[in-house]
Amino acid sequence: MQMGNHHDDHSIGHHHHHTSNIRVLFFSFIIIFLFMIIEAIGGIVTNSLALISDAGHMLSDAAAMGLSLVAFKIGERKATMDKTYGYRRFEIIAAFINGAALILIAIFIFFEAIQRFVEPPTVNGSMMIIAIIGLIINIVVAWLLMRGNSKENLNLRSALLHVFGDLLGSVGAIIAGSLILLFGWNIADPIASVVVAILIIFSGFRITKDSLNILMEGKPENINVTAIKESLSKMDGIEDVHDLHVWSITSEFPTLSCHLIVNESINRDDLLQQANELIHHHFNISHCTIQMEGIHSTIHKNCDSCD
Repeated sequence: MQMGNHHDDHSIGHHHHHTSNIRVLFFSFIIIFLFMIIEAIGGIVTNSLALISDAGHMLSDAAAMGLSLVAFKIGERKATMDKTYGYRRFEIIAAFINGAALILIAIFIFFEAIQRFVEPPTVNGSMMIIAIIGLIINIVVAWLLMRGNSKENLNLRSALLHVFGDLLGSVGAIIAGSLILLFGWNIADPIASVVVAILIIFSGFRITKDSLNILMEGKPENINVTAIKESLSKMDGIEDVHDLHVWSITSEFPTLSCHLIVNESINRDDLLQQANELIHHHFNISHCTIQMEGIHSTIHKNCDSCD
């Protein structure tokens, strides 16, 4: 039997992205938190549900970014004998909480909007001014977050989706304000709120689903396990591939383990290196644990996972 574990400079790249993500989140948090206070006051003064719901969403943004910052800081803690992978998965727990928060906010907005459909209140059209400022603020924050590693980091992506929801909320408030000013259609306010709530709930569902998949040790969406098995099986000297597992520690940290049944005459050191390189270059998985066994080995026959 021969086992191999492969790492590259993944940790160096992760540290660079990690520092950048923390800086981006911190500045975004400050901007969102300050404007949230302004928007909440404006919503109360103008009696606009669209603004109040957007301010409530901004409050959740600030909380989401604060939670994300805490998650990144906790993730910096080193691995221990009890937590052998460290604390980086706390980022996924934070993303799950953020996704669930988006869904709850959307439900709350729906509830408030229904009441306003029954009794449309008088809304001050000047709410549109605050909404325009909110739109500019959200565009700036979204730009900041997109400069981070939001494509790969689920925690940062959940914060970005919160901001996109806010951005849409500002657009909805601007449209509602225009209709109120031009035609006196106060019902436009709850209609805009419902449209935004629908968009928010879709974002929340996606983030919750993705984070739950990682917590349940599901495979990353962009990795084809069947293709990995076929690619390994075609390598010279490999007779069979079994007990193949692919999962993620975090959204940026895919992991693989497998058993390879190999020809007795093959150079296992060379084959191990080739297998690791294939998995890394073709499937972008840097953390691999591969166990090699001879054709006549009894190890895999006694392995519960291989039955």
